Amino acid sequence: MGDSVVASNRGDFKVFESRDDLATSLADYVAGLSKSATEGRGSFTVVLSGGSLINALRKLTEPPYLDSVDWGRWHVFWVDERVVAKNHPDSNYKLAYDNFLSKVPVVPGHVYAINDSLSAEAAAEDYETVLRQLAKTGILDASKGGDFPTFDLMLLGIGPDGHVASLFPGHPLLSEKEKWTTFIRDSPKPPPERITFTLPVINSAANIAVVVTGAGKAEALKKGLSDEVHDGLLPIQMVSPKSGNLTWFADKAAAVNIVS
Repeated sequence: MGDSVVASNRGDFKVFESRDDLATSLADYVAGLSKSATEGRGSFTVVLSGGSLINALRKLTEPPYLDSVDWGRWHVFWVDERVVAKNHPDSNYKLAYDNFLSKVPVVPGHVYAINDSLSAEAAAEDYETVLRQLAKTGILDASKGGDFPTFDLMLLGIGPDGHVASLFPGHPLLSEKEKWTTFIRDSPKPPPERITFTLPVINSAANIAVVVTGAGKAEALKKGLSDEVHDGLLPIQMVSPKSGNLTWFADKAAAVNIVS
């Protein structure tokens, strides 16, 4: 496989020789969590993000995973979404559908995209309403106490600036403590209007996987694994599961500043 595990006080950190090795390991990891969740609770709630994360899931669309995963019990969400039409090139839904969801037999009704006919604020409120209803029906685990749902798996990427979801360095949304889903109209990265899960929701997940590839993410990854603070914590440094597991999947290019 060519992977190595690096000691870190920020969860399990795995480095892979190639993106192909990373994708195979990530598929094993996701399939294992899917099996334990569906056998234990009857559903698997997985949260996607955009960018290179979707490409890293490509092995799940091939045997043996295509045939062995219980896709009918998957429930798919987004950690953030751009407030654009579902067929817009900027849509995280479109990216995930074209490259992943259209290639696996997930039940269409179990795929929870935002209502793209609403404003950013209304879309965020609507998405939270959907989540709260799924928590009431037991599809989404809310049994661990506290004020936030527990997703089985939160799949995250990071930006070169250290942002996660649509939570950007120094932005007031990093301090949101009550809402599950909120909106942003002034994203420093276009398009400006987005909805996003808040940090308490991200950190309530049972499992968080941060997937990082490419030299352009090397500095952000190094800072994300560090306890050092420069002009405030970066959003990736604030990803810290309350009681769940944190696992990092990085290729050698992204991990160049961490391993030699």
